[in-house]
Amino acid sequence: MKLNQIKLVLAALVATTFFAGCSSDNSNDNDTPTPPVLKTEVNLSTSATLGSYLTDKSGRSLYFFGTDANGQVSCTGGCEALWPAFVVDNLTADKLGAGLTLADFGTVTNASGKKQVTYKGWPLYYYAPVSGDDGYGNAGKNMPEAAGKTTGDGVGGIWFIAKPDYSIMLVRSQLKGHDGKNYKSDYTVGDGVTTYFTDAKGLTLYTFKNDNFKKNNFTKADFSNNGVWPIYETDKIVVPSVLDKVKFSIITVFGKSQITYNGWPLYYFGQDASVRGSNKGISFPAPAVWPVPVKDSPLAI
Repeated sequence: MKLNQIKLVLAALVATTFFAGCSSDNSNDNDTPTPPVLKTEVNLSTSATLGSYLTDKSGRSLYFFGTDANGQVSCTGGCEALWPAFVVDNLTADKLGAGLTLADFGTVTNASGKKQVTYKGWPLYYYAPVSGDDGYGNAGKNMPEAAGKTTGDGVGGIWFIAKPDYSIMLVRSQLKGHDGKNYKSDYTVGDGVTTYFTDAKGLTLYTFKNDNFKKNNFTKADFSNNGVWPIYETDKIVVPSVLDKVKFSIITVFGKSQITYNGWPLYYFGQDASVRGSNKGISFPAPAVWPVPVKDSPLAI
């Protein structure tokens, strides 16, 4: 072999060794563990149909229960297996995702003694439906809903995805009037739950039988009687998926925006004193003069 050829072979060997060494170094770098990314405990996710809603750190959906009208946990016994409580120890601001505020969160003790997290006064739940046979002996067991799923929304017409921006909520509760009597949905005296509208924080809303279609006939121009039946003042329509958003609208009442349903302007009752679950207005001044709005409320005329 000639001298020039020998030099070329040696140069090739050196180059091969150099690049092999570089490749080995890169491989070692790739094997270095990457520190885990810390996740917040509560976040906002987005759905094309549902908009923004609350999820846990794994992306699992959180829900409200309409019978928690007074802010207490009413899902007990077998209900707890299907709708497990959402529990986080020592929730702090740094454990919340973008767009969430710590002041909106709290806790309430449920029947099992757990400190269940609440949002705007609503206890938060997961959905864990009973599964089919998965081949591993899990037939008929409650299995947590997978991350990204929202199949619990609308269940029974009273379970709703936990959204941060509802302007209307649905509750199912006993009507108890200003006179201290229990009323049924037809405003006769008696026991029985009614499913009706509240605001985002569970405060009862009312309609006025003397109003007309999208016409507030109660409120005075100077709002001197607004303390008795305050208008529900909002320009936002965000409602549970079981309601028809088209039936809601916004009217202007002496410069203020009031939400309506089926043409009925919506109000609060001053003597409910902003207490969740209170619905005293249904019998004041007499039963059915100020009924609560319900999904099947007739169209105003």
